[in-house]
Amino acid sequence: MSGSNSGGLMSSAGLVRYFENEDRNAIAIDPKTVLAFSVLFGVFVQILSLTVA
Repeated sequence: MSGSNSGGLMSSAGLVRYFENEDRNAIAIDPKTVLAFSVLFGVFVQILSLTVA
């Protein structure tokens, strides 16, 4: 019985440590910038669909 549920918590500890660690070489983009770009891109696509159709 002891072998059926062993290691679950220990295996997730590595993932938590991996996701908490920030890479200094990673590109850091502000979430507001991503949201603004997405909205502007959506508006651009809508304008293109109105002019082409």
